[in-house]
Amino acid sequence: MTLIEILAVVVILGLLAVTLTVGITAKLGRAKQEIVKTQIAQIVSQIQAFQLEKRAIPTMSQGLAQLSADPASIYYMEAEKLKDPWGNPYHYLVPGPGGLPFEITSYGADNQPGGEGENGDVTSALLAGAPASH
Repeated sequence: MTLIEILAVVVILGLLAVTLTVGITAKLGRAKQEIVKTQIAQIVSQIQAFQLEKRAIPTMSQGLAQLSADPASIYYMEAEKLKDPWGNPYHYLVPGPGGLPFEITSYGADNQPGGEGENGDVTSALLAGAPASH
């Protein structure tokens, strides 16, 4: 093999690697958005269990940390499950928009309100069909 042939093979392999990396990264971002939706639904369920046991939802000052305070309770969630797939804590708002008692929000990969794709917001209000609070 000549040097030119070897360089051509290396360039082709590099282009192939870049193409695969971009495709996988985009799918990973969409997968994390789906994980967020599932986690928010789990948190909503645990808040509802908290409400059944305590006859109230956690206050803003108590926050979602209240769900991980008592391991013996029916509403218990590990503190790590109260963070989105990017490691950011979920935001908790009481009262929520549209007459909802609360709202759980992930601001996506950038942890900033707004955005699209992997940076897009996912809220319990939107999942429930209500308008978001932003």
